[in-house]
Amino acid sequence: MKPVIHESKQAPAPIGPYSQAVEMNGFVFCSGQIPLDPVSGQVKGETVAEQAEQVMANVKAVLTASDLALKNVVKTTIFLTDMADFQAVNEVYSKHMGETKPARSTVAVQGLPRGVKVEIEVLAARF
Repeated sequence: MKPVIHESKQAPAPIGPYSQAVEMNGFVFCSGQIPLDPVSGQVKGETVAEQAEQVMANVKAVLTASDLALKNVVKTTIFLTDMADFQAVNEVYSKHMGETKPARSTVAVQGLPRGVKVEIEVLAARF
């Protein structure tokens, strides 16, 4: 069985040698999304909450291209450059995820691509 690559023009193009999402055995592994505008490729949002909104829009676009939705997400990892932003990102995340409560890790990192404040990666499953 070969992995299937999923890509969306409604999400930013990869800024490195990776795919937006790869599917194998019913699991879709989505690369981390940062707050890049899919059209301009520029960082969108000044505050961490504004950036998190764009990140979630990008995550949804990648999932949609994979014929999935947020309800299919079984694991997320959130990367923050400042753990003081945890609550603000949690509010945006909760608004988008609704009743979907996948397993999750939140990790403080020294830096993220393009100097952004937040990155989110998801693992989704077909069910």
